[in-house]
Amino acid sequence: MPSTKQHEGSSSDRLPFESVFNTVLNGWAFDRRASDGVCGPADPGAVRLIWLKNIGRDGVIAEPDPEVDEWRSDAPERLHLRAGDILLSSVISGRPKAALVQEADLPAVAVRSLFVLRPAKPLSAEHVRLILAFLRSDTVGHLAAGSFGQLHLRLSRLKALELPNEDQALSAALADLAAAGQRLGEMAAEAGTLAESVFDRSASPEEARRLIIATGQLTRLRSVAAAQLDDPGFIIRTRYPYPIALRWRNVEAQNSADGQDDAQVMEYEAVLKAAETLLGYSALLTTALAHEAGITCKAIKAFKGKIATGRGGPGFGDWQRILQQISSAEGMSDLPPEHPLHELAVLLADDEAEIACQSLGTKRNSRAHGREDLPAVSASKLHEARDGLRFLLDRARFLADLQLLHVTNVVWDRHEQSDTVTFRRLMGDHPIVPTETLRHDGPDRIGHILYLADRDQGLHPLSPFLTCEKCEVCAALSLFHADKEDWELLQTSLDHGHFYSYRGDERVLRAVGLR
Repeated sequence: MPSTKQHEGSSSDRLPFESVFNTVLNGWAFDRRASDGVCGPADPGAVRLIWLKNIGRDGVIAEPDPEVDEWRSDAPERLHLRAGDILLSSVISGRPKAALVQEADLPAVAVRSLFVLRPAKPLSAEHVRLILAFLRSDTVGHLAAGSFGQLHLRLSRLKALELPNEDQALSAALADLAAAGQRLGEMAAEAGTLAESVFDRSASPEEARRLIIATGQLTRLRSVAAAQLDDPGFIIRTRYPYPIALRWRNVEAQNSADGQDDAQVMEYEAVLKAAETLLGYSALLTTALAHEAGITCKAIKAFKGKIATGRGGPGFGDWQRILQQISSAEGMSDLPPEHPLHELAVLLADDEAEIACQSLGTKRNSRAHGREDLPAVSASKLHEARDGLRFLLDRARFLADLQLLHVTNVVWDRHEQSDTVTFRRLMGDHPIVPTETLRHDGPDRIGHILYLADRDQGLHPLSPFLTCEKCEVCAALSLFHADKEDWELLQTSLDHGHFYSYRGDERVLRAVGLR
């Protein structure tokens, strides 16, 4: 976020400092030698003194401690804090400290090395979250000047800042991150409390050990589960959309079959199939989301044309072109910044991604058209393909946040004017998962189809570009897309490749340009 002076050309994502905070107070510089105003927390007119040390790096003002904190009755009324004020460190060591004053913190007054920023009007919780994050950033910290260890932030430089405007998507992302950090902190505190209490109820080391094993089991299991998230393969297998997760599980299974003669060939084929499924799923999401938003591009039109009038269906190259072209499609810039199309648009948006994709596509086409002697697949070629797949899967990590939902039942409540939706969350490498429910009160009715749930829980229909049904070949719940072979309309599974004649209503395809 820029830290330059305000000017008339400021962009809409920034606000002049003084349009947000119309009052800035210096902390109370009282004479500590004067004991006349010293009092206890319960005395009439007592006001707690909040020092820089009372503000944590997490932006939390420490709870009052009668044994450590100070209270005075002679603090000037104009310096009394109000709920909604923001405290900012004027002496900076490392990153600045900033905190929101809550009703529970009052009555109080900030002292010495703190600025009090008073809003011109009440700020939303989302806007406060963004401003606090900005005030704690290096952008603000780098404005401080002075000798090492004694850096001071001048009020004139602070007022020259431009602050972030309200952005609900960014604020929600910060809130999710803060909630995750708080949850991890609570787990760590729980483990510490357990360790400290080990001898509170036991008389011997043997009893202490049994207590630790019995009561600490959940804590240990949490630690093991958290450690697994450092393994990219575990994240893909358990958090990515079902077709991609299943294909990746097959790659890992083939990689473990070292004793078999054809293990290297089987793993190579599994890698190429996983790469095509990753691109196919991402391109079909892109096509469905673009259709919903009224956006198209040359590659999407070509894909629809193949299904509508062509002899053969889409392949690796078609998926690749859709993902490469969508970023420049007309109308993309009009979408809100949190729209999932923006993340899909950058999946293949640089040279490194294009090279990895092109290499995998060439290998896939050579295998499909019989130009590659599979028994002679070298270890170096396998490693190159696997590395390319891992690179693309890592770039597609955002897919773990875009939940794939298969709606199985919808009940309309005419009194509440909302739908109760029963669905399966098809994330991870198994399609048989417990059903869940949610309440939907948006303007559009929910159908028994696939939806993509974005980070704000907005639902985007994926049908008929992606459908979910039991496969007639293997009886597994599978994701299908429309396909073509020798002019015949087919449906092909993304997760295992089975295909047969299209069973759906072709009028639905015609409505979106696929017939």
